[in-house]
Amino acid sequence: MAKIRIKQIKSSIKRPKNQKLVLESLGLKKINHEIEHENTPVIRGMINKVKHLIEISEEN
Repeated sequence: MAKIRIKQIKSSIKRPKNQKLVLESLGLKKINHEIEHENTPVIRGMINKVKHLIEISEEN
């Protein structure tokens, strides 16, 4: 399966609790932190919740 690279570009301060929990469950801890996940529907749903706080790049 394809990999997806996620980078946090905005802070989670003053965000609703559910958005903070999604960032935490993705494994993002602070601004400019990058992680790599499999491109699954579950991860895509999480990305959709916090798309304004992250930057996405797809890899093969």
